[in-house]
Amino acid sequence: MAEDRSVLSRSAGAADRVVAYGEDPGQIIEVRDGPDGAAARPLVLIIHGGFWRPDIDRTHARPMAAAIAAAGWTVALPEYARVAGNPAPLLADLTSVLAQATRIEGPHNGSVILIGHSAGGHLALWATAAGLCPALAGTLALAPVADLLLAHEMALGNGAVARFLGGEPVSRPDLDPRQMPSPVTPTIIVHGSDDAIVPLVISESYVAAHAGVSLIPDAGTGHFALIDPQSRAWPRVIRQLDGLGSPA
Repeated sequence: MAEDRSVLSRSAGAADRVVAYGEDPGQIIEVRDGPDGAAARPLVLIIHGGFWRPDIDRTHARPMAAAIAAAGWTVALPEYARVAGNPAPLLADLTSVLAQATRIEGPHNGSVILIGHSAGGHLALWATAAGLCPALAGTLALAPVADLLLAHEMALGNGAVARFLGGEPVSRPDLDPRQMPSPVTPTIIVHGSDDAIVPLVISESYVAAHAGVSLIPDAGTGHFALIDPQSRAWPRVIRQLDGLGSPA
């Protein structure tokens, strides 16, 4: 199945505001306020994907951010450093964002749901396992690169894992969600069965090591449909988000 990439170049309306989380001009968070009712729900923080590449930024995640805000949530979309061969600046940026997440202004209840897609899904699972986000209510990983060893063996993204890490993933078990501790907060993975970019087997491998994580295979769905508000898969994504945000 050919991947529909149209969402990657689709425009979205401007965020309600842009806030800084550091001194570098690139250390910013786009915030979209939800409508009435968002104050009773967690803040949704989206970690964008792009195989950790310097040339792929948050732009392609704006349509999903706008759609989630329209569905009733306040949404934060941060940018983070992407330096080939050196993950340290990226990790430092996300650690800072997550430490400040509950203080982001806007209507929300003070808790946080992490959403990450592809490499952003890897980062969301990493952050969840590392316990970096105070008041984390849940994590929704969409087609995540959840097993770095297997992703490297499969040469996903033309060697994206080694390019990100600056070496083979065997040297960085601390950054490989499959090898990290299991999440202690509700965690759901949605992964398309027809994903040609990050195959479903990557998430299956992760869940084999973390039995408490729910894996929802989405039949006939590719990689980008999970972040495309115009796709048939999108309502399923919103249902999982609603489930994470509902009171226990």
